[in-house]
Amino acid sequence: MIELWLEGVGLLAPGLPGWAAGAPMLAGAAPYVSAAAVVPASELLPAAERRRAGLPVKIALAVGQECFAHAARDPGATATVFTSSSGDGENLHRICEALSSAEREISPTRFHNSVHNAPAGYWSIAVGAREASTSLCGHDVSFAVGLIDAAAQVVAENVAVALIACDQPYPEPLNGVRPIAASVGIGLVLTPRSTPKALAKLRIDLVADDAGYTPLADAQLESLRRGVPAARGLPLLAAVARGGSLRVSSRVDLQYTGALKLRIEVAPC
Repeated sequence: MIELWLEGVGLLAPGLPGWAAGAPMLAGAAPYVSAAAVVPASELLPAAERRRAGLPVKIALAVGQECFAHAARDPGATATVFTSSSGDGENLHRICEALSSAEREISPTRFHNSVHNAPAGYWSIAVGAREASTSLCGHDVSFAVGLIDAAAQVVAENVAVALIACDQPYPEPLNGVRPIAASVGIGLVLTPRSTPKALAKLRIDLVADDAGYTPLADAQLESLRRGVPAARGLPLLAAVARGGSLRVSSRVDLQYTGALKLRIEVAPC
């Protein structure tokens, strides 16, 4: 079992425009109203990089900036784990279009945005990051894969690590074979010990049991959870939000690989 603390949260999803606004809805204390996710252009990037950045980069920067502001930590001095199932789906679509044309020419900007660690690269430019960064993909369990990797680094290296998860829909025809329902981003700052900023204590274990995963009570939020790999982390955020308001502990089961799942005990600080 891995034991660590959650110090900061960033959130961007349909109807959830940030942690402060989204936490009451996830906790069930306020009604959830679905609305298109608004992804801001990041002022962290120089103008040239800002023009080149795709949607996943903008989502990653938004939730990354929010979770570090929440934790009051220096993002440039903190290791990161980026995880995504889809990467830049729009960019991939445009590359496929170019390759199927007579010219078959791909712009350098589209090429460098096509790599899976593009958000990590833009992040390092944006915040002057100097620590290690990992970029992962695990299909529908990308959030859980990223979380266990970040948690292992926290414990093994005895340092704070930020997890930044994001996904966006593919255009057609890719959407027809790999539907992703919406653009979603989640950022978490995880630490090896409790601090005055800590929101919750997390105990994470791998359990050999594939019999069900923790759903969300609201039907629309549950549909979002099921429809976007990055949104599979919303039950964890819901447990943190409930614990913060009601001072209760809870357990969350997230799908992992094969017959394994992540069992997370969430306790208020």
